[in-house]
Amino acid sequence: MSRHSRLERRRGEPQHGEPVDVAAGSQDVPWDQYAAEAGADEALLSAGTSHESWLEVADIRKSFNRRPVVKGVSLSVKRGEVVGLLGPNGAGKTTVFYMVTGLIRPDAGRIAFEGNDITRLPMYRRARLGIGYLPQEASIFRGLTAEENIRAVLEIIEPDRKVREKELEELLEEFDIARLRHQPAIALSGGERRRVEIARALASRPVFMLLDEPFAGIDPIAVGDIRMLVRHLSRRGIGVLITDHNVRETLSLIDRAYIIHDGRLLMEGSPQEVVANVDVRRYYLGDEFRL
Repeated sequence: MSRHSRLERRRGEPQHGEPVDVAAGSQDVPWDQYAAEAGADEALLSAGTSHESWLEVADIRKSFNRRPVVKGVSLSVKRGEVVGLLGPNGAGKTTVFYMVTGLIRPDAGRIAFEGNDITRLPMYRRARLGIGYLPQEASIFRGLTAEENIRAVLEIIEPDRKVREKELEELLEEFDIARLRHQPAIALSGGERRRVEIARALASRPVFMLLDEPFAGIDPIAVGDIRMLVRHLSRRGIGVLITDHNVRETLSLIDRAYIIHDGRLLMEGSPQEVVANVDVRRYYLGDEFRL
């Protein structure tokens, strides 16, 4: 089903479990407003100007208490590409990432999806357009089973019960969690929880996925598991933007990286180019770092 028809079917329905839009004041959205926004988002998709699906960020800036934190950062991600957003602590990379997700609104600059300006759209509207988000913190519904977690999203997305159940079975098999379907979510290991969270995110049929610290809180075996899952997203044609403190694992996984330092873009390039860059070694990786 196209994203256009999905929006049409969901128009006027309440959005259960919508992410909080910090930038917009964290207020609930009335149903009539939600329906009107769904129509506007459908029109936005229909008016897309790009032949290829891109997520583009141009010269975004952000200050807190008059202190500049992000001083003009630009980046892009295309479908099927895995891109890292990296940098030392305090460099501004997390603020950049949160502006892309919609958690924080930039003071200046532009964020575009398929050629359309989404800079001021809250997170739930970006999700409706096809931009998924997996937070660092556990986002699983602890009171539900693994299967119920995925079905909860499918019930919002797909009105046809047979289609819904078929997609559920496909996601359970695709992510090797069919054996866990009746397990309470609270009893899952870190790696199993991540599998369910990613499968649930894919139930909303995203075009891009924004992964915040996907390697956090999981054991070494599960790290390899997450790497396989991210590659799987790429093979599906989903563009992935990752920010993570596990530099070695992230660089071994991505196609390109953007390195942020002091609120600015220090460099952009392949993992090999990043590791070889003198400034990146000086400010971030250190002289002894090896892939």
